[in-house]
Amino acid sequence: MKFNWKPPVPFKRNHVLILKLVLPILLLGIAFRFLFAGSGDVPAILETPLTERLAAPTILENPLIDKKQVPAILETPLSKKSEDLEEPETPEDENQKPLEGRIELGAGKCNLFVGEWIPNPSGPVYNNESCPHIEAHQNCMKNGRPDTEYLYWRWKPRDCELSKFDPKKFLERMRDKTWALIGDSISRNHVQSLLCMLSTVELAVHIYHDEGYKNRKWRFPSYNFTISVVWSPFLAEAAIFEDYNGVSTSEVELHLDKLDKKWTSEFHQMDYVIISSGKWFVKSAIYYEHNKVLGCHTCPKKNFTELGIEFAYRRSLRSALNFILASKHKGMIFMRTSTPDHFENGTWSDGGTCDRRAPIKEGEMELKELTKILRIVELEEFKKAEVKASQNGLNLKLLDLTQLSLLRPDGHPGPYREFQPFANDKNAKVQKDCLHWCLPGPIDAWNDVIMEMMLNG
Repeated sequence: MKFNWKPPVPFKRNHVLILKLVLPILLLGIAFRFLFAGSGDVPAILETPLTERLAAPTILENPLIDKKQVPAILETPLSKKSEDLEEPETPEDENQKPLEGRIELGAGKCNLFVGEWIPNPSGPVYNNESCPHIEAHQNCMKNGRPDTEYLYWRWKPRDCELSKFDPKKFLERMRDKTWALIGDSISRNHVQSLLCMLSTVELAVHIYHDEGYKNRKWRFPSYNFTISVVWSPFLAEAAIFEDYNGVSTSEVELHLDKLDKKWTSEFHQMDYVIISSGKWFVKSAIYYEHNKVLGCHTCPKKNFTELGIEFAYRRSLRSALNFILASKHKGMIFMRTSTPDHFENGTWSDGGTCDRRAPIKEGEMELKELTKILRIVELEEFKKAEVKASQNGLNLKLLDLTQLSLLRPDGHPGPYREFQPFANDKNAKVQKDCLHWCLPGPIDAWNDVIMEMMLNG
């Protein structure tokens, strides 16, 4: 039997009306289910020990870091993040000791140099494609570093908030001014970071370089603002016999009674200066005074008196600070403390590695003995110079980035100082760099601190 039944017209219209009402409700329910699925989960990065944080994160939506990955913490609802990121109590455990030689500030003052690294979902403001100033051996992204979690942290001082570096405001403040970063390759690393951040407003024009590209200058035309990097790893006059990989053919010849004219000849023309030294004093060196051998450091084949690192560094740094104190400089001078390397299971020359993939907490890693020696000298000599600077009307500031940097063993190029080091052999033996910093990377936070010191003292 065949039925040719058809609903009356009114019923058909009601049926369509019901569908129009029900379908959106069903779709909305499905959307809410997807949106809140797993919203109570704790992000893996907060549960996993620091040494095991190697899980593959999710795809980044920030256009600056194309096809890269973001830590799982970015998937957690904001309400959960705020709970997880509450300020930790000051540790009382013996293993959580404050950094030796820390300078404490008076009541009511915030110490920008004491704190922790917390997640920063917004990530860096530049990358290797947007910034043309990154040198090859710090270009970790281009060189194939596979993880990206190291890009998503920011420095949080313990007792205050630290504003993000504002490149537009910085350039406005620096109109018709000059900056100079004086020191070793870490200073060169730092100037690249600063150039990259400022170039989000205006690209810098390269206006000078020496034969080896160790001394360079850039200018921001719209602001008549110049930045220089001056290669002077000892601050004193020195003859160095070393190649790109740090291999020396002879001891450094260091004149402790003569400052390096590369920086002293231009110092009076510089409005803002960051001086730093330290790392190169661990190298084998012969020390001179009045052009005569005074002694040495690690020169067993020479019949010279072993004077050691502390002696030479103190003499050199004190001489540099005395020059500054006598200069009547009218600008702002920062003395940056030595930043630690993170070589584990060896050193630069004997297979040391830096395989950690996340920041650490205060007390989880100690400064190495050599870095402690350098730091003690720096703090003692700065303290003496600070008193005289105040009397002489000089604006001399301590840029104590040691602790901030110590907590970032994940921020170095490691094997990715070279382009695609494992492309042909995944087990290839590659020189690791656990001293310099990836760009972008933790070193960008140095500029946050510097800007705060500039604006608010």
